[in-house]
Amino acid sequence: MERPTFRSGRRGTHNGQFENGQYENGHGHGQRGRGRGGFQGDRVREQEVRRRARSQGPGQIDADRQRGGARGGWRGGHRGGGGERLRLGGGRNEQAGGAERQGMRAGAAGTGARRGGHNGVRREGRAENRDGTNPSFRYLGYKTLEDLSKQEPSVVAITLSSNPGFRVMLDETPMRPDLVQLICLVVSKAFTSRTDRGTLQHLANVIKESKFLSITLLHYVGGMMSDSNQSRRAQFPQHLEHITAILLEVISIFPASSVNTVNMLVTLLQGSINTLRASGVDFLPKVEEKMENLKDLIAHLQEKSRKGTLRSDKDTYGLLTNSDNQDEEQEDFRNIPLYPTPEEFHQNHKPFLRPNRTSQRYTNTHLYLDTHFRLLREDFVRPLREGIQQLLQNQMAMGRNDNPAKMKHFDDIRVYFDTHLVVPKCTQTGLAYIVQFDVQPLKFVRWQNSKRLLFGSLVCLSYDNFESFLFATVSDRDPKYLEKGQVQITFTEESRVKLARIQTDQLFLMVETTAYFEAYRYVLEGLQEQTEDDLPFQRYIVECSTDVSPPAYLQRRGVYDLSHVAKPEHKKSIRPFNSLDVDAWPDMEELGLDESQMKAFQLALTKELAIIQGPPGTGKTYVGLKIAQALLTNKDLWNDVHSAPMLVVCYTNHALDQFLEGIHKFLKNGIVRVGGRSNSEILKQFNLRELTHSQHFKRTLPSHLRTAYNQIYKQLCEEERAIKSRSLELECSLKGVMRETFLERFMLGRHWMNLNSPPMEDGFEVWSKKTPNLMMDWLGLGSTHFQQREPETVNGKEEEAMEEEEDLIEIEEEAELIQAERMIDDGWTIGPRAGRDDKKKRNMEEDVREVEKLMLAMNLDNVDIRAEQNTAEWQVQGHQRKKMKQKIRQELGKSSTMTAQQEQNVVDVWSLNLKDRWRLYRLWVSRYRIEVRTKALESEEAYQNSVDRMADVKRQENLHVLREATVIGMTTTGAAKFRKALQEVRPCLVIVEEAAEVLEAHTITTLSRACQHLILIGDHQQLRPSATVFELAKNFNLEMSMFERLVNMGLPYVRLNYQHRMRPDIARLLTPHIYSALENHPSVYEYENIKGLNTNLFFLEHNHLEEEIKDGRSHQNIHEAKFVVALCRYLLLQEYKPEQITILTTYTGQLHCLRKQMPASEFSGVKVHVVDKYQGEENDIILLSLVRSNPQGKVGFLNIPNRVCVALSRAKKGLYCIGNSDILSRVELWSNIFHTLREKEQVGRALTLCCQNHPNRQIEASKADHFSEAPEGGCTQPCQFRLDCGHVCTRACHPYDPEHKEFNCTKKCEKILCDKGHKCTLTCHEKCPKKCPVKVEKIIPQCQHTQMVPCYQDPGTFTCEEPCQKLLPCGHRCDSVCGSSCSTRCIVQVTLKLRCGHIQQGPCFYKTSTVQPECRAPCNHQLKCGHDCRGTCSRCYQGRFHAPCPRRCERLLICSHKCAEPCTRDCPPCRKPCENCCVHSKCMRECGQSCAPCIEPCNWQCPHLKCSKLCHEPCDRPPCTQPCKKTLNCGHPCIGLCGDKCPTKCRLCDHDDVSEIFFGTEDEPDARFIQLEDCGHIFESTAMDQWMSEVNQGPEEQQVAIKLKECPRCKTPIRKNLRYGSHINRSLGEIEMVKKKINGRKSDIEEKIRILKNQWDENQNIGQIYMPKEDKEIQQKLEKSYLTASDLWILENKIDFLIRVAKLLKVEKEKMLSTDSYRFRQGVNQFMSWLNNTSQKFTDQQVFDLQRELQRLNLLAELNVRCHIADTKDQMSKMQSEVQEIRHALEMPGQFTEQDQVNVKEALKSLDEKFPATGLGISEEERKMIVSAMRMPPGHWHKCPNGHVYVITECGGANQRSKCPDCKASIGGQNHTLDSGNEVATEMDGSQHSAWSEANNLLNFDPHDF
Repeated sequence: MERPTFRSGRRGTHNGQFENGQYENGHGHGQRGRGRGGFQGDRVREQEVRRRARSQGPGQIDADRQRGGARGGWRGGHRGGGGERLRLGGGRNEQAGGAERQGMRAGAAGTGARRGGHNGVRREGRAENRDGTNPSFRYLGYKTLEDLSKQEPSVVAITLSSNPGFRVMLDETPMRPDLVQLICLVVSKAFTSRTDRGTLQHLANVIKESKFLSITLLHYVGGMMSDSNQSRRAQFPQHLEHITAILLEVISIFPASSVNTVNMLVTLLQGSINTLRASGVDFLPKVEEKMENLKDLIAHLQEKSRKGTLRSDKDTYGLLTNSDNQDEEQEDFRNIPLYPTPEEFHQNHKPFLRPNRTSQRYTNTHLYLDTHFRLLREDFVRPLREGIQQLLQNQMAMGRNDNPAKMKHFDDIRVYFDTHLVVPKCTQTGLAYIVQFDVQPLKFVRWQNSKRLLFGSLVCLSYDNFESFLFATVSDRDPKYLEKGQVQITFTEESRVKLARIQTDQLFLMVETTAYFEAYRYVLEGLQEQTEDDLPFQRYIVECSTDVSPPAYLQRRGVYDLSHVAKPEHKKSIRPFNSLDVDAWPDMEELGLDESQMKAFQLALTKELAIIQGPPGTGKTYVGLKIAQALLTNKDLWNDVHSAPMLVVCYTNHALDQFLEGIHKFLKNGIVRVGGRSNSEILKQFNLRELTHSQHFKRTLPSHLRTAYNQIYKQLCEEERAIKSRSLELECSLKGVMRETFLERFMLGRHWMNLNSPPMEDGFEVWSKKTPNLMMDWLGLGSTHFQQREPETVNGKEEEAMEEEEDLIEIEEEAELIQAERMIDDGWTIGPRAGRDDKKKRNMEEDVREVEKLMLAMNLDNVDIRAEQNTAEWQVQGHQRKKMKQKIRQELGKSSTMTAQQEQNVVDVWSLNLKDRWRLYRLWVSRYRIEVRTKALESEEAYQNSVDRMADVKRQENLHVLREATVIGMTTTGAAKFRKALQEVRPCLVIVEEAAEVLEAHTITTLSRACQHLILIGDHQQLRPSATVFELAKNFNLEMSMFERLVNMGLPYVRLNYQHRMRPDIARLLTPHIYSALENHPSVYEYENIKGLNTNLFFLEHNHLEEEIKDGRSHQNIHEAKFVVALCRYLLLQEYKPEQITILTTYTGQLHCLRKQMPASEFSGVKVHVVDKYQGEENDIILLSLVRSNPQGKVGFLNIPNRVCVALSRAKKGLYCIGNSDILSRVELWSNIFHTLREKEQVGRALTLCCQNHPNRQIEASKADHFSEAPEGGCTQPCQFRLDCGHVCTRACHPYDPEHKEFNCTKKCEKILCDKGHKCTLTCHEKCPKKCPVKVEKIIPQCQHTQMVPCYQDPGTFTCEEPCQKLLPCGHRCDSVCGSSCSTRCIVQVTLKLRCGHIQQGPCFYKTSTVQPECRAPCNHQLKCGHDCRGTCSRCYQGRFHAPCPRRCERLLICSHKCAEPCTRDCPPCRKPCENCCVHSKCMRECGQSCAPCIEPCNWQCPHLKCSKLCHEPCDRPPCTQPCKKTLNCGHPCIGLCGDKCPTKCRLCDHDDVSEIFFGTEDEPDARFIQLEDCGHIFESTAMDQWMSEVNQGPEEQQVAIKLKECPRCKTPIRKNLRYGSHINRSLGEIEMVKKKINGRKSDIEEKIRILKNQWDENQNIGQIYMPKEDKEIQQKLEKSYLTASDLWILENKIDFLIRVAKLLKVEKEKMLSTDSYRFRQGVNQFMSWLNNTSQKFTDQQVFDLQRELQRLNLLAELNVRCHIADTKDQMSKMQSEVQEIRHALEMPGQFTEQDQVNVKEALKSLDEKFPATGLGISEEERKMIVSAMRMPPGHWHKCPNGHVYVITECGGANQRSKCPDCKASIGGQNHTLDSGNEVATEMDGSQHSAWSEANNLLNFDPHDF
């Protein structure tokens, strides 16, 4: 079944909400596959705003074009036929959840802002140019195309693909015939480019989507038949050839989406060809051949379409050929796939192999290439194949439900369990993924040195026992993250397509092979592409001829000038000479060479294939550089025909750096170093990447490449920003504890409310205080919680070990060394060009920090792991923080989560234990991650497509640089990767250094057809090539290099005979045991002896046993490690520099055993290496640990002469070995070496140490402890040297620092500091203090206590530390010290009587504090729902606002889920993710929303029956009753029925499960079974059919229930089953009708929304002024596209309450005293906090509580207004007592009852009678009578400046002036304007404005009164 995906549309000007309409189901037929070539998705132009499919894969139409692999694909949406996808909502950057939306603008969205981007939101203007093009493009004209047609195919392809003008040209209609012909010519030429794969796929997609293909070509081809112009008709065959070439390319790359259009064109083409041929026009055979290929392929695709198996452009469609059934022995090796196939894993696969011929010639070149291809492929495939077969057999033996592999070690593979994709990463090679695996079984692995998951290693991921699998390579590796179980991998092209079909949260079993696949891949591809005719030097390599000719160029002109190579004093004397004349050569002394070096030099320059063997120290690099210099200074000899560079190839980066640095000494320019990690500063400027970023390069780059780069780069950055935004969110979810606001939408609603209502445990907390970090407290990570908990699973020893490791020396890990050789920099990176990388990285880091700060409550990556706890709250000590960090890491690393059912059963999240809280937390996080991951998919595909196109452009740029080079340097792996570039650059001269260490296949792929001269330099008696499979190395000679094979076959070679490195004693070990002759250069006789030892060479014998390392096949020997480290320490004490000493060992396990013994403070600078990684290196002193010592006498690879040779030949002056000579002597080579050592007594059980100061004192050291007798490198005698201070040196005898200039005297200082005779308390070498710090007794004057005070300090300034004896005002003793101020807060526990009336224990200071502690008394009030309140007195605010009832509703909803709401009156629509799905897609809405019916054709078909209905309709066919004919994995027949999914159980293997009686028919011998997909239970088919046909019966009166049928066993609703699709669809149809009724009619909801909008708009003025935050929130909610009746109920209540509160706030602002206003505002704020509470659902109880509290506030406002009026009249003092009495009644704790309301109103009425509120001097009744008698509408009453009231009749506006009869002040006014001081008499009728203006007059009325 295909996985549906979430698709978001284009980003607009606003970030969208997570709303209805954003999910799309896939269309097509479910499966996706590969089309040829590959394409990942593009953005089409103009106003379509639609996503189209792109795909790729190897086509099989044209045998020449084996490109392989599918290149990704878009996930979800239409899967086939190039169908359109409709965008149904939201922008791509939808942010979910309130806090998330607010935060991401500051965090991830900021990524774009700092770079001049779009703040995470794309500009609208980009919407019509999804392909990254700029609307202001350069138009392509006829002349431009004509010029382009003369360019190279790669130039044509890149130009057309990247120019948006070409896309516009293709859509022009009508089009001139000559332009059509020219376009066909240019495009067909572009398709002949074979190096620009990604570009061609993009170009094919542009053509496929254009009107040119669908309209223009149809008209053009159709018009051919009627064209009578003879000259044009003569050209038609050529034009038709171009058209057929284009059609073949398009249909090969996009088979599914182009087949119909191409078919129409082919039909027309055939008609035109027939017509033209009949009229006498001749066609070339290749045109007809292409037409036949096209027709065959179309017929093949149409047949697939009819069968329903033509899925999409992602599938591979090819025609079978007769060769498919040939035996493998006869199969051409070029047709063998590089990657293993499923058949190889599941069958007893025995590949056909031939051994490498080492003693006879090959019969032909094909056999030679075939042999090496098959051997090399088998070398990497066999470990994976046999390992997986072993794994599968093991699982079958142990049972499928067990996981035995977790406890089992496999020889050939490494297994990683519970692997899942975590986060996508943008890399230079495309999209990579961070994957997480279970690290628990790998706790023993030491990742820093482990060879596990190295860069380039191949991993295979499967979720179905390797029935299918994905391949990927490790693309980045960080031991720090590996310890957490994370690694970065990059999927192969084909696997990326498969990945799109797999669920986002799928768990995989990941298997790693030990082979370095990348190197294999490049070489295997190179061998397959190598043609027999193009292989140079076949005469020697294949035929093994020993007669080697001079280079072809030398036969034309062989005059050499070696003056540049000669010694300085001979440069002028050397003249040019004929190199082929042996007697004409200069003397070897003039050239600075010895005899053998001279022979090698002559051989290299005069033979087209030269082999030079260089034993250790003989100067093979020196000779190689002489040869290179001679060739480069005579470049005109070999480079006169065409400009071709010299190619230098080395096995390791180190050797390559060394050789190129040597060349740089005589060639300052023209070097290009390709790939690899160079440590050379000199060569940095010559790195390919540096050169392609230089200004000179930019100036010389062709314009078509610059244009293409900019176009693609723009799109690349756009997609990268989108991906990184999502990646940031995904990464943050793993870096620590997420804030609860980001997880709100992924929790059940009641759990969110419950989480926000934590139980109160601490009487010290203030009742109004909010928890600062809810999620941390809930997970038990708050400061107090964590301190109180016992440490759970934190291993203190591990942390101590970690701390210790920080101080150990840095060893260049073997893993790092291997990776350094593997990583090849191909010269470009995604992102800004050179110079911007650092800035970009800094910006990215800032973005990460911002998002982390926003999302994480605790960030584990920070040094301080706190997120927002302040200092006062955070009192956790350092060790506790470590434990907390460890605990969090453990929990986040676990994969177990709660199931949805377990989640449903949780009533109170705070009552869960910590283990279950973490499981629930991980469930929330997993849902969050799935959503974010789904949103990222679209950008990922577009990004990969752009990367592939960019790679094509960069390949052309690299070629531009390489063609200009004089010398190109590469490693062998780099040469294999860049083989296509080398074929184009055509180097004619190749030097291979370390040639004997390279597999022959690697050497083959470095050679191009143009090579005329090959020089191999190496030593096959040192390290040989290494193969993965031992059998292939030994029995098939895979480990023999070309160098060694050719030497064995008798080809001429020269061995260098003079060694310049080792002192003679050491050189004796190699000659004659390894080399027959090796002479010493005079310089090696002049070395001084090693200090402190009596010999320069020694082998220490022992018999202490080795230990085996758990991970891998390595070994360690602790005795040897301790001895070698002790010896190294001893040599350092002899004043040798650390850089002069190297410790070598033969096993990586010993490497880390050594490291543990070597603190950095002592051994920093000492090199520690394994022998194999020290080839080509040397040092003064070598300490060699051989490790092997076991009862079995196994010596491992110490019996290989090559490795022994390397180990013994690295030392210049001193060599000290330690090993078990007894077992080593069994090897002949070692036996001979020991014989040589014994001749000079250089082997024994103890090494003699000699004291330099006392030569007669010697120590026999046989173990590390014996070095304690020379503690300082000398002996045990005291030093006796008198220091400048007068003391004697305290050390034992030491050879270092003889003058004691570095020595610090540690004896006690004898100087007097003060007049009281106190001596200095410091040591002798420390500076004495200026003031005497000695403490003496002194009396403190303030309190007369005696204290120990520093001598220099005045006791009056000293703080007395005696306990304070004073009593606090409360009567308790102060808990401070005497010298400090007394405490103001007494914390003695006393009985407190709280304002609510309850009594409880609490700190004494609360008695006098205005702040009350939290009351913990239970509420127990009976709520409106009938349940008792479970809150406390404080939590329920003394009964004013009760905590929500936590009882679960548990009513069964129409969707079959239980209601998840707590104690609700009407169950709201279900908010769980909808579980309805079909084989095509899955509904992605909430369960309570209506599902869109699937309108794909029904997939239910079998050979006997087929349904013709749509997917959502009841099927029109009965279930098939024929038995299924398939065979299960176990080999037994299936027990299911035809057309149904096969049950996983077997009648024989699972007899008890299958025959268990349930319906009663299970034990019948011919019983057939159905397995329900929803729950997995198996039932007998006839009984299950009967069960499904029965009508659902309800319990009451047997009424029919509308619900899904359930599993008879577990009651799981049956949703997914084709057999019962009719029943399911009928039930779903009925359920949909009920859903619509529950959710309300759309028209009713829209009308209600309109009413609410109007209501809010009418009050918006006061809303915006007094509650802007709530106003914005209401506006947003009213704009939501989907609101249920339940949502409207909540919204309606909230609006009503908000309007009433806003009016109160208006009154508070205008008519209250400041003192009353402050207290009133506090009450309103409390009310608003209840109203805005997340648990606010406006239940009966909540509405009642809010109404009662609002009534209290209304009356309090009324009282405050009266007080304000009284204050203006100076009456407050008279009514003080009455006001206080009313205020007391209003502010009493507890709920404001109706009786309280009556009492307060009565008191207010009484107050009015005593003190009339109007201030008119009349009673209220009198005022009413006067107003009534005057019969004036509001707005006519006014008052003079002194408050005397008068009335203005008529319109109410002032049009004349008069005098006040009481005070003679001016009253009235002119032109409807009152005179100054006059105003409306509000106290008469409540008017606020004069009545003359209708607008003003309306304001005098309450809108609710209308």
